[in-house]
Amino acid sequence: MTPVTPTALDHLAARYATWLALPAPATVDVSDEDPEQVRAMPVVLRVERAEPPARSAVLAAAASAAVAVCLDPRAEPGGEWHDAVDTWVRGRIRKVSRRARGAQWAAVGELPGRTITCDGAQARALLPGRVVDVPREVAKLQISGTDLPDDEPGPPPPDVPVLWLNPTVPMTVGKAAAQVGHATMILAALLYADGEHGAVADWTAAGLPCAVRRADEARWARLHPGDSPERAWRKHRVAAVRDAGFTEVAPGTVTVLATWP
Repeated sequence: MTPVTPTALDHLAARYATWLALPAPATVDVSDEDPEQVRAMPVVLRVERAEPPARSAVLAAAASAAVAVCLDPRAEPGGEWHDAVDTWVRGRIRKVSRRARGAQWAAVGELPGRTITCDGAQARALLPGRVVDVPREVAKLQISGTDLPDDEPGPPPPDVPVLWLNPTVPMTVGKAAAQVGHATMILAALLYADGEHGAVADWTAAGLPCAVRRADEARWARLHPGDSPERAWRKHRVAAVRDAGFTEVAPGTVTVLATWP
């Protein structure tokens, strides 16, 4: 399989260590942004009333869907998605999670994006765009109001990336979906930066599987990169997601630690 060349992810890899080193107040500073140009990726979670999905499964589906948009051939230079993805990643990488069911879910499926199914759960990441231009089918979906209880899915498979949630930071399912989507994007970006195109190609061919688990405090402390994110990646294949702090968590909070198998 010929590896794609996701230039948008090059930008993400280049900023990774710098972002983790920013003082916490700087992560939430948007003084350089034009509100009319703020962009986000909508991530839609399928949450049917009669049979809601398991939390860990729908989060894994969301994580895989987000990176699937970035690695889709249409996001390559010259592709119909390239400008939208590239412009989004050059700025602050925002995601907005919403829930859908029934006819709402069917309508969202007609919009540009990628749907991933994991253990019966489904999520669709849509092409990012300006928040002020969000499609009508998406704008009417609820952002909050429905959560899913923690579940106990058991040990993760040994051969997929694992996205470990911070054990001390409560997050709604929508917030967690955005954070794990950041994590898979960072993993792909760092692998490309290291020249491991074959690893990403194999992951893509397999359907971009991953697992989401809540870390215990001992595991979190062991994996946390501290002030050496580059060493943590190079030596241990651990990547961190640090949140800007616009919603739910304090600025600068590390929400997810992602491990590459």
